Order: sequence, then structure tokens, then C-alpha cells
Amino acid sequence: MMKILMLGWELPPHNSGGLGVACLNLSRALAKDGAEIDFVVPYEADHQEISFMNVLSAMKLDPLFRYGVGAYDSKYVDEALIPDAPQEKMISIRDVQHNYCKFVEEYLMEYKPDVVHAHDWLTFEAGVLAKRNFGIPLVAHVHATEYDRSGMRGGNPVVHAIEREGLMLADKIIAVSQATKDIIHEKYDIPEDKIDVVYNSLDEDFLKSAYKYDSDDYKYLEAMKGLGYTIVSTVGRFTVQKGLSNLMRAAARAISKERKLIFVFAGDGEQKQELLDLSAKFGISKNVVFTGFVRGKQLRDVYAVSDIFVMSSVSEPFGLTALEAAHHGDVLILTKQSGVAEVIKSAMEYDFWDEEKLADEIVAISKSKALRNTLKKGISTEYCKISWQDVAKKIEKVYNEVDKHKELC
Repeated sequence: MMKILMLGWELPPHNSGGLGVACLNLSRALAKDGAEIDFVVPYEADHQEISFMNVLSAMKLDPLFRYGVGAYDSKYVDEALIPDAPQEKMISIRDVQHNYCKFVEEYLMEYKPDVVHAHDWLTFEAGVLAKRNFGIPLVAHVHATEYDRSGMRGGNPVVHAIEREGLMLADKIIAVSQATKDIIHEKYDIPEDKIDVVYNSLDEDFLKSAYKYDSDDYKYLEAMKGLGYTIVSTVGRFTVQKGLSNLMRAAARAISKERKLIFVFAGDGEQKQELLDLSAKFGISKNVVFTGFVRGKQLRDVYAVSDIFVMSSVSEPFGLTALEAAHHGDVLILTKQSGVAEVIKSAMEYDFWDEEKLADEIVAISKSKALRNTLKKGISTEYCKISWQDVAKKIEKVYNEVDKHKELC
């Protein structure tokens, strides 16, 4: 039985996006294959529903605190460290990471896992510590790079430095798409043979749990659908990475050609006011709905009421929300800059900046029931072929490779 120390930043229900969902489903699939997993998170919370692994709290920190210290908006990350500060007085993401590393170091003084598996830059320093100080093989799992988070505009040099060190010192790297592998190779000069591409799969909870759409939550949208309107949705953080200002401009173009369109923006973030202003500027406010941050049933209701789901990201390493939307019968329009487009070939594609093409694709799908049904059938066939157990098998091969390398050393 392989013992794995998994280093992550979130797990459902205390997650703000797809990273926690991917970590949960990967760990569950590995546990089904017999792996023994200790999963470290930087906060203290109840994870009673997780029985297949041990969830360890690195510090007594409220889960919501993470969202206010720059974990997912790295322009706010600074270098300030307060090594001896009480946990309740930690003021930056760097302080949280420092204490996370201390916890991992103390853990490794008592326990010796076979492999340390670190997810994204947030935990790479702790992973490097495990390798340097304890000689444990390190697998670095890249769900997004700083180039992705910054919309390919450079990003935070502190985060780049942490990513570079983690990727350089890792024994193996797992990238969630070929596009991510290319960025790692080109931007960080990492040899290609050190990087394995392993795609994510659909959240097991979406496949197995009972769910019934409640149309009462979206009476307005249901009424508009009854009048022949097509509902176009997007889900995610309102950040530059997601290309939402391009989507809003494409929405204005599409509505000018087909008035029976309603766009649902589900999520929140620093770009919300900019998006509100754009919808007003283009005179399409009555055709745009902002739901605020959604999760669980609310998230599923957005997918269920939608006809078309758009992933407009400037750079999206994978994009689990597209698979979730496909599961609810949505037609997908994906940017060529999204990793999930490497898996779902039946989706329509466009370059994130090509607002005119996106508008034309939305209008074409809204006007042709035959086209919509053809796309839905193809997408459904493709996403059903992906499973987390297949993902786990590929990850296990990586573990065995680094374990053998350790023995040779």
C-alpha cells in the first residue's frame, strides 16, 4: 500500500473553484485503488463526509480567510513574512504558507510517506521542503500557472519564483493539459520528458448524487425560454484570466443579431463592476443576469437552465465547469486556449479575442435546433469516456516511477 502525503489548499465544501474538486476526486479514486492518503489543508474545518483519507489542518484558520489573502488573485501576494506571528494575526498569503510549511515539517519528523504530491504554487514550497530535508520524492501537480492566472500578462514575480523552484526540483510534474505542459516547458525551461499530461474528469458527485432542477429559482429565465429565448451561461471567478470582458462584448454583438438571447454570468470577483458597466454601456443590461457566487445546487441550477455554456478564458489549463455543464445537457463553446478543448472535440471553439466569431457561434446555435442537438450528442459521448479511475491509474504510474528513482539513488 502506497502512502501519499497530499498537499492542497482546499477541499469541498470549503472550495472556491475547481482545484478543490479535482483534489477531492483524484484522492477518492487513488484511495479506491488502495492508496493511504493524508491530505493537508491550511485551515480548520469539518470534513466529516470524507472518510477515504485523513484531512489534516495545518493551522487554526477559518476556511474563508484564504479567499482574502491573495491565494487566487496573485497580484496581491507579497513577500512579507511574520515567522513568529500568532496565527490569528497572520496578514498575508505568505504568512499562511510559512506556517503550512512548518506543519508539514513537523509531520515529516514523525511520518514517512512514499511520495509527496503538491498541488499548485500554494503548496510547492512545502513539497520542496519535504524533498530537500527528508529525501521524499516530490510530484508537482500543475492545475494553473501564474501565466494562466494573469491572463498571460506576466504575473507576480514572487509566485513565478516559487513555481520555478517547485517545478525544477520536482521529480515529476503532472500537467492537466498539453497546453499547460507547453507553458511549463516554454516559460520555465523544464524538460518535456519530466512532464506527464493527465486530464481531469467530471466530479463524481455530479454523476452519482440525486439532483432535481428547481425551476422556481429561475422563474424569469424559464418564462423567457418559454418565449423562445436561448440562455447562455458562464461560471467562474470574475478575473482577467477568464476573458469575461471579451464575452460581454461578444454578447452585445450576438444580441444585435438575435435579440432572444439572455446571458447569465455566475460568479464574483474584482471585475464585476467592470462587467456591469460594460452591459450598461452596450445597452444590453436587460439581457444580462448576474447571479453572484454559486455552489452546489445553485450551480447545478445555472447549468440546468442554460442552453449554451461558454468558457471564454484567456488561458484555462483545464476547465472542469465545462464538463459539469455538458453533464446537464449544455452545448459547449470553448476557447482554443482551454485545456478541456483537447478532450471535448465536439464543442465549438474560438480564440479568446475573437468576439465576432463567438457571437456568430452563439447565434448559429440559438437559431438551429438541429445543430444544437448534433453538438449535444457528440459532447455527451466524449465526456462520458473520461473517468477519475483512469486518472488515478495514470497518477499511480507517476508515483511508481519516482519511487523507483528513489531506490536507484
